[in-house]
Amino acid sequence: MPLVRALSKLGLASRADAVRLVTAGRVQVDGRRVTDPGLAVIPERIRVSIDGQAAARTAALTIAFHKPRGVVTTSRDPEGRPTIYDFLQGVPVRVVPVGRLDWATSGLLLLTSDTRLADTLTTPATGVPRVYLATVRGRVEDTTLSRLRHGIEEGGEWLRPEQVEAVKCSGRESLLRVTLTEGRYREVRRLCAAVGHEVTQLRRVQFGAIALDTLPAGQWRAVTADELAASLGSAAREKNRAAGLPRPPRRGGTR
Repeated sequence: MPLVRALSKLGLASRADAVRLVTAGRVQVDGRRVTDPGLAVIPERIRVSIDGQAAARTAALTIAFHKPRGVVTTSRDPEGRPTIYDFLQGVPVRVVPVGRLDWATSGLLLLTSDTRLADTLTTPATGVPRVYLATVRGRVEDTTLSRLRHGIEEGGEWLRPEQVEAVKCSGRESLLRVTLTEGRYREVRRLCAAVGHEVTQLRRVQFGAIALDTLPAGQWRAVTADELAASLGSAAREKNRAAGLPRPPRRGGTR
């Protein structure tokens, strides 16, 4: 990959800072001064120095952030809206979002300094489950839930949640718990709209084994290695369930 991307992946500099460092001749790769930001390298196999000092790779950090509604999942917004990075002062390394939540959606957003981990958690092949609570207009009948579980064709795409259940229903609105394993664009909103129920409030409450719980809006916390391992394990269990295979036995001491 290009050197500037590798420096970012290793947690040594943002891409913009990496470009400035490299073009200024301040970066050495395996003892040789480099001025080409696009130099192809293998991040795990290079030794990097900046201004003659060996650059220590920062330990990977993954955080759980409670994104408020009305905040965009970008570093800058041309419309001047608040971004997630306005709330992340104090995070010791540069982190990138693991997928996105749209402006009107609140809840659990993961960010990590490990871009390979981000790719692993979001690729459809991994199938890490994400759980949402969706408030929709009107009463959602059992027949509508069955349609959602079967899948809906919308906008040329086949949308099918892993699970849908009604938490509570009234004549005015219903609360649905929706589990997805792919991060399709506005999937929950599109699914509900396709069966005649507009989403008025949407919140993600779980990503793999990582739960939002009582984390206040606008706050973040570090995610543990055990939580990440359990999240990838939850993807395997979800695939087995969908395929009708037995769940793997629990090991002692796990939850």
